[in-house]
This record gives sequence, structure tokens and C-alpha cells, in this order.
Amino acid sequence: MGRPGLNRRQLLAGASGLAVAGSLGFAALGTGADALASGADTRVRYWNLFSGGDGYNMIAMLDAFRKANPGIDVKDSTLQWGNPFYTKLAMAAAGNRAPDLGVMHMGRVTGFSPGRLLDPWDVDLLAEYGVRQADFNPALWNRGVIDGKLYALPLDVHVQLCFYRKDVLKKADLLGDDGRIVPVTSTDEWFGVLKKAKRVTKKGLQTIGLWTNDQNFQWWFFVAFYTQLGGEWFDDARTEVLFDVDKATQVLEFLRQHVTDGYVIPGAPTGEQFINGAPFTWEGNWSVPVFSGAELDYGATPLPPVFGKQATHAESHTFVLPHQAGRGGAADKGAHRLAAYVVKHALQWAAGGHIPAYTPTLSTDAYQKLTPQNEYVSAMDHQANEPKVWFAGSTGVLAQDLGPIVVSSTMGSAEPAAAARRMKNDLTELLASKNPMDGRTAAQGGAVA
Repeated sequence: MGRPGLNRRQLLAGASGLAVAGSLGFAALGTGADALASGADTRVRYWNLFSGGDGYNMIAMLDAFRKANPGIDVKDSTLQWGNPFYTKLAMAAAGNRAPDLGVMHMGRVTGFSPGRLLDPWDVDLLAEYGVRQADFNPALWNRGVIDGKLYALPLDVHVQLCFYRKDVLKKADLLGDDGRIVPVTSTDEWFGVLKKAKRVTKKGLQTIGLWTNDQNFQWWFFVAFYTQLGGEWFDDARTEVLFDVDKATQVLEFLRQHVTDGYVIPGAPTGEQFINGAPFTWEGNWSVPVFSGAELDYGATPLPPVFGKQATHAESHTFVLPHQAGRGGAADKGAHRLAAYVVKHALQWAAGGHIPAYTPTLSTDAYQKLTPQNEYVSAMDHQANEPKVWFAGSTGVLAQDLGPIVVSSTMGSAEPAAAARRMKNDLTELLASKNPMDGRTAAQGGAVA
């Protein structure tokens, strides 16, 4: 997929080798991207943000759909990952130029003005194509429900993981009889594990990669451990900030200790260090193809429950229906059929490290034989999610505002307690601010959360 040590966007963009083209800044992928297949009765325009290994897996799934459904031509376009994608999707929806089907991170759906920029799914039509609510984790499905309507159909769950080198941990007597890392249930136990691992680590390598300088990763790790502590964000009405400064300080002190105790080399390329023999790295599950491709003897487990409760940061790629004034008819049915097909045939998607959202896939022999995927599939049942507010979600305002504060604490330029207070102040300001994605301003170039 690319060189280890790059961040997710660099890794995927570098591996894809895709050029940004056209006024919408997208590169077309797939065998049917440029023209209608001859004889096709229906065309479905589909925008996504999948490049790199994810992009190749998606192409394979789309090609399988085309073969199974020759009457539907899929015109798929891959746009630039991150805020550029959401900006273009919003402008297209506001200007009635939206595709029939799109992809969105679950955390961004609430801020994307459901009902204005997104249309709801026809759950009866999805059921007709074999996709039903009962086949999904209830908490995951309900994250896509707003005002009683389904606006986001989950494709996967992607999580932050603790990757570990089995060959190194074996020397430190840190593997159980099952060949997996010994259980950890407290911060003391975790730092005891790191201390043992450090003794057998090759000179020049860090004990663990933590992306200490990256605001997104540091934010994701914070969300995971704050959730483990049972920390709250806002009241149900989203009118009051319930952020617990004391619990936040605990988390920040925990992250900081990895640096002060010498287990991390700040700024070190985490993936490269892991491949070269570092015992641990905390990464997203999208690193699975990289490490498997390097033929490492490794495992991957959800982030350790050091505060006593299982919880690891999780996001989800979802299918959405960008708003169309005249939505309906053959193209809309084709979009439902395509999304349902991909969701139900996500074993190919699991090869990229993601956990398929369609739970029947998880019980198949083929999935259960996937390693290390079969080791961390339990993360589906203890997801640590960002709060359901307009400013949350992948590359959203919340990570952009609070991520740097976490970095400042981890790196030592701010005291954890002071950083925690600043986080609460920022949350208060964000809660009082207006969602710029109200469905009215996007076409005029309004800000995108």
C-alpha cells in the first residue's frame, strides 16, 4: 500500500498513484467509470474517497457487482480524501448535481444536514435486496439514524489497534499459551509490559509507536481511553458540556508517560520502526496489509483496556444518498441495490483490515481464518465513538481543534491538567457555534465541518 511511517492520507494517496483531475478534483476508477456499458438499462453515479489498497478492493467489489448485474452501469469516481471530498459532495448536493450514491464517515453524517444534503434510505427496499437492521451491530446501525430515519448504511468499522511483534514479545515472555499478547487490565500492567519489552528491543528502536506529533491519532487515542473511563461529552439535548476534566487529565497523563518513561521516540516513523523490530505500534486497522505484506510475525488487538473497560476508537465508512430534488426511479433503486450488494459481499473489504459491518460475514469460515482480523473482531462490540454532534467525525472540526491540545500534552509543551481545561473550554465554544453545513450555505462555498 505504501511506505510505512506515513500518515493514513499519505499512505493511501501514495499507494494509489491517482492524479487529481477536473474541476471536481477526482480521478475515475473502475472498468465502467468513463462510459455507459452497452446494453445497460440503468446508470448509477457513485462517488467515494477510497484510494490505495481500499481503492483496489472497492474496484474488485464493483466489478463483481457489474458482472452480477449487467443491466446496471456503475460510473464510479474517487475524490480526494478528507475535507475536499466533503466540500465537493456538499456543493453537489446543494446545487442538485449530486451522484446517486456516496460514501461518508459515520461521524460526519450528523453535521451533513440530513434531510437537506442527504436523503434517507428506503429500508424496505434495502430489505428487498437482503440488507436488514437485524444483520448489524445495534449501536452502529443507530448511529446512522437521525429523527427516526436511516441516513447512513454502514459498510465497516475501522478501529485503532495495538499491533505487536510476536517474535519480540516471545523473548520478553509476554505471549500467552495461545500465542497472543498477555492480557492487560490496568495502566500499571501496561507499563510493566512495555518495561519488559524494552529490555529485548534492538538498540535504536522505540518500544512503541504512538504518532505523538499527529493530531488525528492523538485525538483518536484520547477518545478511546476517555471512553474507557466512562467519560461523557454532552447531555442528551446537546445543550450542556459534561466533559470531565479530571478523567481527561488521567488520559493525558497516561499518554504523556509513554514519552517521559522513554518508550517513544517522538517523531520516529512508527510503521518503519515496527517493521524493523519495535515491539509495539498503535495504528489503524488499515495498516494490516502493510505489515502482512512485510511478512511480519505479528498480532493485533484492540487498544488495551488500561482503565478497566474495553473500548477502542472506531469510525465507520457508510453509504449515503446525497440529496437529489427528484430522487427516485431506476437510478435510486440501482443505488440501493449496489450498496446492499457491497455491504453483503464485504469479505474482499476485510482484506484491507476493516471489520465488515454486515455481521453474517463475521461468522463465515473465510473471515474467521483471516489473521490478524480474527483477533480484533471483538472491537465491533466495544466501539469508542466521538459524540454525535455536527463538529465531530473524521477530519472534522473536533479533531482539528482538540487534537493539537492532546499533542501538546503528550509532547510536554502543556501540562495535562491545563490541557484538559482547555479542551473543555473549546468544547463549550463549539457547542455554542452554528453548523455551517446547514444545507443552505454549501453552494455558496460555506465552511465545511
